[in-house]
Amino acid sequence: MNLRVLLILGALSAFAPLAIDFYLPSFPTLARVFATDVEHVQLSLAVYFIGLAIGQLAYGPLADRYGRRGPLLVGVLLFTLASVACALAPSLEWLIAARFVQALGGCAGMVVSRAVVRDLCDPIHSAKVFSQLMLVMGLAPILAPFAGGVLLGVFGWQSIFYCLTGFSALCAVGVALWLPETIPVGLTRPPLRGAFRQYQRLFANSQFIGHALTGGVAMAGMFAYIAGSPFVFIELYGVPAEHYGWLFGSNAAGFILMAQVNARMLRRHGPAYWLVRVVWFYLACALILLGLTALRPAALWPLLIPLFGCIASLGCIIPNASACAMAGQGTHAGSASALLGCLQFGVAAGAAALVGALHNGTALPMALVISLCGVSAVVIAQLTARAGPTSPHGLGPYP
Repeated sequence: MNLRVLLILGALSAFAPLAIDFYLPSFPTLARVFATDVEHVQLSLAVYFIGLAIGQLAYGPLADRYGRRGPLLVGVLLFTLASVACALAPSLEWLIAARFVQALGGCAGMVVSRAVVRDLCDPIHSAKVFSQLMLVMGLAPILAPFAGGVLLGVFGWQSIFYCLTGFSALCAVGVALWLPETIPVGLTRPPLRGAFRQYQRLFANSQFIGHALTGGVAMAGMFAYIAGSPFVFIELYGVPAEHYGWLFGSNAAGFILMAQVNARMLRRHGPAYWLVRVVWFYLACALILLGLTALRPAALWPLLIPLFGCIASLGCIIPNASACAMAGQGTHAGSASALLGCLQFGVAAGAAALVGALHNGTALPMALVISLCGVSAVVIAQLTARAGPTSPHGLGPYP
């Protein structure tokens, strides 16, 4: 895979973290502007996760039937228009609705990028490419909150969504000019009327569902952190909004670093081998975070250490779970990618909403949800490993 295509796929994969992380520092400001509280503003985040989950189910069959480029361009255009609507929102209800539409457009890039990797790479190389994409898309969580805080202070919250508009427009140009159609010539393209049956087949595949849910519940822990960290960092521990990005970015840096370490680890063992082991480290960090949070420390730094471990471990868990789930999907890579994303972000939406529902003025709800996600990831990963045979590389069957 050449560098240009890799960068385009990275930009497409960055739609979700950019649209999520860019406006996190504005939560307290949005609460004041719309005369509400941060918990209600968090609904704009939860509804974005729901839109990502639902929208991917539509793009998957479309990408398998009509190719990768057409549905992708439609989705990017929809994201662009919805970003403008977010910037012009006169009320929180308008913003929430626009965020839902924005998610319906942005999820196209996520579905198609995974499908393109599956088109061009075998499973081992897919895991390596997914790890490389973590490097490209991982810059978004580092830069976005910091840049969002600066834009918020200088130009106001609307400028954040105008920047998203410009980014998506540039992505549309890149896709139109440089992203080739990657479905192999002569490959049978499944009709749309078979989409429901294809999803049924995927649901019946215990290995696919197991790997997808392992990555999904682990990712849900990250989104519990995303939903809860603005309150914990800014409101509870008094971190200035313009400095929020530095803390958020340090965790994202750990995520990127672990993704690159994972690419090297794959030279020794396959993605499933590392997946069932790293989830234990994720769980250990989550439980330490929960224990420290229960003590209600006066300073923030004791919480940052296990939180860093949780987020960093996802740099290994997410690409390996994705590679294992996508293995062997062949002509239905788009549908498999869509269902994978739907499960991941559906669980993430629930985790984000649960953090808001449990809000009690402490960091405990965020830590509790992250710990629940860690327990679930370990249980599902172990059950999946026991349920199916594995290859010598620890990948699993791959026709």
